[in-house]
Amino acid sequence: MLLQEFVTVLVRDPRLQKEDFWHSYIDYEIFIHTNSMCFTRKTSCVRRRFREFVWLRQKLQSNAVLIQLPDLPPKTPFFNSNNSQHVDQRRQGLQEFLQKVLQNPVLLSDSRLHLFVQTQLSPEDIEACVSGNTKYSVAEAIHDFACLKRRFPVEHEEKKKENYADSDSERLLPYVLLNMHT
Repeated sequence: MLLQEFVTVLVRDPRLQKEDFWHSYIDYEIFIHTNSMCFTRKTSCVRRRFREFVWLRQKLQSNAVLIQLPDLPPKTPFFNSNNSQHVDQRRQGLQEFLQKVLQNPVLLSDSRLHLFVQTQLSPEDIEACVSGNTKYSVAEAIHDFACLKRRFPVEHEEKKKENYADSDSERLLPYVLLNMHT
């Protein structure tokens, strides 16, 4: 019996993030659970803000000009991050957007989409990665983020990883973690 492929996406847990005294924004958790062969990771959880969704939609549209993309919730000049109804309406709209996008096979072939929903790479870093201007591939970025559960390592952290790669503790860590759960 063949299993039917599924992709479950939830946009949830809105959080107020303060940039400085005057500026703040809401970000949302994107949770993906799937058995689809299109995805490198079968579960992932990242946080994104509204303007990153706007960036994603623009990139998807420019790469798939013949496809009518779903709309994002409207960007309202009077959006109130303290109004839970406004925040939840936007959250629902973002979830509907991703649900529709993830059902389209043409859009699913875009690496930007996968990096957006399965890593914390910034839009600039996503562009660099899909353009081949990084030391890591799309698959490596997704895999490494899943292991780190945070934004992709910056240069000095990558060097630290290289320096410790030969240590016994680094080589034994996967076995220790595996045995802790058995």
